[in-house]
Amino acid sequence: MPEIKKPAPAGAPIHDLLIHRWSPRAFEDRAVEPEKLRTIFEAARWAASSYNGQPWSFIVATKDDAKDFQRVLDAFVEFNQGWAKHAPVVGLSVAQLKFQHNGQPNRHAFHDVGQAATSLAVQATALGLQVHQMAGIDPEKARKIFNIPEGYEAVAGFALGYAGHASKLPDQLREREQGPRERKPLSAFVFEGDWGKAAPFTAAK
Repeated sequence: MPEIKKPAPAGAPIHDLLIHRWSPRAFEDRAVEPEKLRTIFEAARWAASSYNGQPWSFIVATKDDAKDFQRVLDAFVEFNQGWAKHAPVVGLSVAQLKFQHNGQPNRHAFHDVGQAATSLAVQATALGLQVHQMAGIDPEKARKIFNIPEGYEAVAGFALGYAGHASKLPDQLREREQGPRERKPLSAFVFEGDWGKAAPFTAAK
């Protein structure tokens, strides 16, 4: 049974990789090739960051190591464990909270980890894979499980693999998987001048 494809109904021309990147919860029972994983994290490596601080780290597990795979799942909230356990790769993103060059707080750390995660997700799409990132993790539990040191914090979880078909999911999740993709219009968040005043170029021609 073929995977679901959910191209974004973009309101302006955007790159094909961005059109086809989405966040499935159904994944094929198929391992991700190590060389593809290396390429995906190489893309994350080259993300932009404040002062080139590169505050990101990733804790990753594949089903080749059942123990470590379960340890990552244990850091997810129960709801996310229920579907993510079927993905071939799971992981956590982690932020370094202070700049390494001067020890000062880095208020952009989560932003920059997000940039690395976006690079990772777009590269995965280019390789025929998909990534579902999730806020539903327990950062303190992750700290204990993986001995994450002070000055670092788990940011988000992710599941990665070849997108599967929604028929593998329970009814509630299947409906969400097959539902339409929606976003706010540009005019709701791109402003010019005063706050809330839509930039003129956001109007569709």
